[in-house]
Amino acid sequence: MKYMIMMYGSQQDYDVLTGKEGATPAWDEKDVAAMHQFMADWNNALVESGEFVEGHGLTAPVHARRIGVRDGVPVVTDGPYAETQEVLAGFTIVECASFDRATEIAAQLANTPHPPDADLGRDWYVDVRPVAGGAGDYDL
Repeated sequence: MKYMIMMYGSQQDYDVLTGKEGATPAWDEKDVAAMHQFMADWNNALVESGEFVEGHGLTAPVHARRIGVRDGVPVVTDGPYAETQEVLAGFTIVECASFDRATEIAAQLANTPHPPDADLGRDWYVDVRPVAGGAGDYDL
């Protein structure tokens, strides 16, 4: 079965990670390199185990567009969205033996390095959900 591991962030997280002026505390090059190395090692371990299917990071929320419908007409709003603190920051799809194994893989992300004084201002988490292969899979 395939599972999607979804990682979340906020515009503030992107600003801090990229060292945007005024974002505190900014990550230094060593912190960013450590996080990128951790993610590369995590992905490579999944490739080696045969469980990796696909994964991508997403750009900052400021680059997003939300499309809704009002009175039958599409309405486009540029991000970021003040009412949404957290957005999907990236995802990895794995194919493994069980939901428990997918959960174990996702739990490894709890060890993602970050500066010791980094305060996310919220709880850190990832979601894991089975990927539906057809209409019969929506209510597993």
